[in-house]
Amino acid sequence: MAVRKFPVIDLPGTGANILRLRQSKGYSVRSLQQYFGFEAPQAIYKWQRGEALPSTDNLLALGYLLEVPVEKILVYQFIEQTDAPQDSSCGVHLFAGNTFQPWVQ
Repeated sequence: MAVRKFPVIDLPGTGANILRLRQSKGYSVRSLQQYFGFEAPQAIYKWQRGEALPSTDNLLALGYLLEVPVEKILVYQFIEQTDAPQDSSCGVHLFAGNTFQPWVQ
């Protein structure tokens, strides 16, 4: 049974990264709210707290606004996954172990 690494998004880490990138560019939460056309800023606060991720389109737009590729916004870790067939009625593989390793560039 082979073990392979599987990337998963670190929500709190990504949220902290969004906050850091926004501040480094001098944007306020309100300015992002206006850029995305949101009626309220709650979505941006949820992104920054790591409670939610931007949609794919919003993630792409955020990268454009912040002048960074999407890969520089997302923070992810690897978990180990086995190649053994798992009993999963929805087709989702179950993960083996809880080994998390931060991604290093």
